[in-house]
Amino acid sequence: MSTHTTHPEIIRRLKRAHGHLQSVIKMLEDGRGCLETTQQLHAVERAITNAKNTLVHDHIDHCFDERFFEKGAVEARVLMEEFKAITKYL
Repeated sequence: MSTHTTHPEIIRRLKRAHGHLQSVIKMLEDGRGCLETTQQLHAVERAITNAKNTLVHDHIDHCFDERFFEKGAVEARVLMEEFKAITKYL
């Protein structure tokens, strides 16, 4: 497993999503309005989606691309299967 330059950004996004989620829970406990609560929940969803997309693209750009050109045909097929598997999470 490796760390890439985007990981700190991903961590910040996930921490932001965590804070938003805590706010949504508090809003529900306090009986706040559905519209306001839904807006905050949407913010959580977007933050997580953005973090996930950044991570997947980082993997494609750094892990997959570099290894693909370093390996032979058999390894390239394995990497292509990995690529197909990870893109289902986009």
